[in-house]
Amino acid sequence: MKILEGKNALVTGGNRGIGRTIAITLANHGASVAFTDLTYDDQSKSLESEISGQGVRVKGYASNAAKFDETEKTAEEIKKEFGTIDILVNNAGITKDTLLMRMTEEQWDAVINVNLKSVFNFTKAVQKYMLKQRSGSIINMSSVVGVSGNAGQSNYSASKAGILGFTKSVAKELGSRNVRCNAIAPGFIMTEMTSALPEDIREKWVERIPLKREGTPEDVANLTLFLASDLSSYITGQVISVCGGMNT
Repeated sequence: MKILEGKNALVTGGNRGIGRTIAITLANHGASVAFTDLTYDDQSKSLESEISGQGVRVKGYASNAAKFDETEKTAEEIKKEFGTIDILVNNAGITKDTLLMRMTEEQWDAVINVNLKSVFNFTKAVQKYMLKQRSGSIINMSSVVGVSGNAGQSNYSASKAGILGFTKSVAKELGSRNVRCNAIAPGFIMTEMTSALPEDIREKWVERIPLKREGTPEDVANLTLFLASDLSSYITGQVISVCGGMNT
């Protein structure tokens, strides 16, 4: 029996990058998967096709995670379609990096809304279903820069740090109903964004990592799988880094 068999997962920002790998990994281990992104496009269709080959249900939804009304509507549609929402992975996120002296209000607001408010939006929308069924796992995607900060990313760091406090608070609120909430803090993970960096910059990042390599989306997805499953049934309110020791 696969460890997520019979479970239904919702992954935000699931079209590409880490979110896409998480959606595929959860499906590979038996979960039916609903995923959201800002638009429903060819990448959404290809992900549906790839996951449907695993013999589980899958459906993509166009939804702006930064808008509360849209997330409420999307969560209701997913609940109606799938019956339950057992796993929520709050993965949607953007960057608009620049030094604070150059940062505009729009750049600040956009990152806070997409990265932090979206976590509030979907958690609030989904928690009522989990509370009623007295089970659920909420996994919030933070970052090592939410723990340690990073020059040129004050907006991103603030959004990811906010997720940590939110995670710990929600874990305390929902724990009595057997609903768990944890955060993952990825480090330097090889994605489209990091692969576009100049080679010398990537080498400097890797030099700071004790394991001397970049992480992969699969590294993050494997931890997500653990936290989504009953293997982590006594773990809640925690922040676990996937960073190769960079943030030690």
